[in-house]
Amino acid sequence: MSTSPPREATPPPWAALSLIGIIFLNMLGFGIIVPLLPFYAKSFDAPAWQIALIFSAFSVGTFFGEPFWGRLSDKYGRKPLLIMTIAANGLCYLALAFAPNAWAAFFIRLLGGLFSGNGSIIQGYIADVTTPERRTRSMSWMGAAWNVGLIVGPFLGGVFAKPSLGHVGFQLPLFMSAALFGSSALAIALFIRESRQRDLSNTHRPNRWAATGEAVRHPIIGRLMLVTFLVGFAFTGVESIFGLWAQARYGWGPREIGWAFMFVGVASAITQLGLTAPLSEKFGQATMLAIGMAITVICLALQPFSTSGAMTIALMSLSAVGQSVAWPNVSALISETADPHRQGQILGLNNATGALARVVGPLCASVSFDQITIHGPFIQGALAVTPAILLAVAAGRRAQVWRQADAASVDRPS
Repeated sequence: MSTSPPREATPPPWAALSLIGIIFLNMLGFGIIVPLLPFYAKSFDAPAWQIALIFSAFSVGTFFGEPFWGRLSDKYGRKPLLIMTIAANGLCYLALAFAPNAWAAFFIRLLGGLFSGNGSIIQGYIADVTTPERRTRSMSWMGAAWNVGLIVGPFLGGVFAKPSLGHVGFQLPLFMSAALFGSSALAIALFIRESRQRDLSNTHRPNRWAATGEAVRHPIIGRLMLVTFLVGFAFTGVESIFGLWAQARYGWGPREIGWAFMFVGVASAITQLGLTAPLSEKFGQATMLAIGMAITVICLALQPFSTSGAMTIALMSLSAVGQSVAWPNVSALISETADPHRQGQILGLNNATGALARVVGPLCASVSFDQITIHGPFIQGALAVTPAILLAVAAGRRAQVWRQADAASVDRPS
């Protein structure tokens, strides 16, 4: 079995919670800009395909960034990589405020996505400072911080943006985002203790593609990465097309759609703060992962039959509850079964799989929406997530065998 990773003096129990609080500032800065991006891109008189490129650039950057930063943090420590990536992301938002055209905005977003691919560092830090039995709890709190940031951020962006002024009207929200990222980097530098020593040993660390092959072949991690892709494919596909679907079905505009997503965010945050950890600790991580996937499938399959806006919002919120009950368990299970010397890299590969899904999912959803039926994204989403239930069950069984073998090796006299 794998040995323990090199650690600094163990940070105090509240270290993970402190980092999660600081990461909230990141998501607040991110959330300020996300709903403004279509209008920001239009301020350059960009055609629709360039607007789509500006959106997808971020996920493409994240796809390459996640395993890269995670691997470096395994070797050089979490704290310096977090400070660097967060500060660089703030500079990217500052650069967006002065972008001269849509192509410059595209490359800045690509670079910003690369530096934003630091979720594996955050997850690695949490894995370093929490015991396996409490890891799902910390991962769920991290998810809640992200959701609250994505609730409050868009409100602030809407208040301070002035689209009528053209490109200049988006500078104040971009300055605010840059300041929030800068504050996060400073707070980490001052208040967060490193969770592991630099590991400059000759421990073998395969490159991204070799590591991907190993992870895919792993009986637990490979299944969980496929779950990440399938669920990300389904959910981001639905999210990307929901506005057009709601407009065609109910005649909704941006205001009604904004309210719908607010309810989804609130439901997700409440679930992650109060339900995810207790349920996972009582019934098991894999069991709750499978149950969460099942709830998601049911809600997606029922959405084409919804008869009112209220029913649509209720199904969306219930689907978010299913996602929130399930999702933190993926990171927790991966961090528990991965080689401790390579946790950041493996978590990064899983996050990169999610980033790839965020590129492919919206593309497939738009095709099914335009060419088959407006309900196509929901149908393909339900079909994609259904196998994830079986994958979660299989991964859970393998994880149980792994734990028993690991416990036996610890108890065996040397």
